[in-house]
Amino acid sequence: MTVPKLFYYPSNASMAPHIVLEEIGRPFELVLVDRKHDEHKSADYLRLNPNGLIPVLVDGDMVLYETAAICLHLADAYPDSEMAPKLATPERAQFYKWLMWLTNTLQTALIVYFYPDRWVDAGNVAGADQVRAHAESKVGTLLEQLASQLQSSGGPWLLGEKYSILDPYAWMLCRWTRGFAKPAREWPPLGQYLQRMLARPAIQRVLDTEGLAAPFV
Repeated sequence: MTVPKLFYYPSNASMAPHIVLEEIGRPFELVLVDRKHDEHKSADYLRLNPNGLIPVLVDGDMVLYETAAICLHLADAYPDSEMAPKLATPERAQFYKWLMWLTNTLQTALIVYFYPDRWVDAGNVAGADQVRAHAESKVGTLLEQLASQLQSSGGPWLLGEKYSILDPYAWMLCRWTRGFAKPAREWPPLGQYLQRMLARPAIQRVLDTEGLAAPFV
């Protein structure tokens, strides 16, 4: 059996699949893509992901990019880990909904926040600042929605009693808000949730491997 190979960069979108791999507990290999030296734009990396984005998972002959797709593949490839509800169940449908929401809605708003210059003309600093402010406000409304889901599910995890790939994904995105005026940790249900996540050994191993320092969320 081949060992999955995750191309990553610390605290990037590769963190969610990195946590999922640790949770699964099977052997895997990490390959650092050094963004500081633009390795994600190198010819070799672009052959894996023509978008020049991190992460990429290489599993045998399969090359897979997009964080949500990688996490979903890992959940399905290792069903004994029970990182996703059973197929064709109402629980699976809700799982799909929240996975798509995390990647298409919350993560997209966060990308606008971190890269506002992509949405304005070159040199338009005031415009970029305005885009960032609107993105931060939008993320706030989405964090409220996430907090509401956690509360209505009864916890301790996003889907209720069952931990899934949604939880590492949500933890990663909430972590990205740690520099906000009102970060995810200040939403009461999310604050406790993020600390529960932080206590998991898999996340502690990822933080150690990626060389990350506090504050973690």
